[in-house]
Amino acid sequence: MADIKNLTKDALKDIKLIIFDVDGVLVQRGTRISQRGSITTLETKHIAPKQIEQIKKLKEKRFLININSGRGLYMLQEMFREVLDFVSLTYENGSATWNQGKIEQHFNSFLYLKDIQDELCYVKHKNIKGFEPKELIITIHCKDRVSQIEKISQKYEELYCLWNGEAYDIGVKNLQTKGLGVNNVTKFFNLKKRNVLAIGDNYNDKELLEQAGIAVSADKERLKGDYYIPLDGPRLPADILIEQILKVIK
Repeated sequence: MADIKNLTKDALKDIKLIIFDVDGVLVQRGTRISQRGSITTLETKHIAPKQIEQIKKLKEKRFLININSGRGLYMLQEMFREVLDFVSLTYENGSATWNQGKIEQHFNSFLYLKDIQDELCYVKHKNIKGFEPKELIITIHCKDRVSQIEKISQKYEELYCLWNGEAYDIGVKNLQTKGLGVNNVTKFFNLKKRNVLAIGDNYNDKELLEQAGIAVSADKERLKGDYYIPLDGPRLPADILIEQILKVIK
């Protein structure tokens, strides 16, 4: 992998669509959530003013911009309210995409997840912080791994259960991934893989980067790509990436 400082104008010549993961890329990692009975409290992060301006500048340069996240649509709309005119939102690990008020669902997971959802709701453990509200995947935030969640998930061979260090994502293997979202967004805009640059930082971004012509890792210990962004300072990876793009395409 090459340092992002080596990304050149020539490398970007075919790029028309830039896809961003959210947590650890456009906002800091970590989710504050608590669940007490039927009451769930969930912190809503907001994109910083600097990144708002950067996204607008990318749009001015005629790049298409997609946000591809494991988070739910409502949460993403709140997080990126100020830039909804400039982006499309692919949510819940590639399950659906919102674009200018229209929603296209890429995968129907209901029959796959309804039984395991019922089982997981009965799991009680001190490490469980709460279920993040989702429509198409299951996300359980935990202080640490919970063996009972993993044992239940192992019974469902068609499902993945991915621990990312702060939560479990549960969805359908090989079908319900961020890569599915990339493929559908690329087709929607009549583009090819070579026209896509994507950045991610976690294990569930593997398929996201595999479907991009240029893959950028925001955490080279967790994810491989063509380029990487060093995690050695307070700046967000998206900030560093956008700055490099705008610098070389002047």
